[in-house]
Amino acid sequence: MHALHAVDQDVGRGDLSDEQWSVLESLLPAVGISRRWPGCRRLVDGVRWRVRTGVPWRDLPFEYGPWQTVAGLFRRWQRRGVWPGC
Repeated sequence: MHALHAVDQDVGRGDLSDEQWSVLESLLPAVGISRRWPGCRRLVDGVRWRVRTGVPWRDLPFEYGPWQTVAGLFRRWQRRGVWPGC
């Protein structure tokens, strides 16, 4: 199984649990057409990992998706006030 698909099934250290995600998902703005996009959780976990560790975006682990995509989501949501104080 490819690592990108394994992330959806396994919770990594610091990643959101299913219960946490179910609460958070309803509070987030839509990523595009729908917030139900299956990769949204992986991107949010990627943003959280990067903020937690403080590493450059380019060093984001592959499991969270392309760093440019995760950074783009972070920047869009930061401008909209979704990530205040980050």
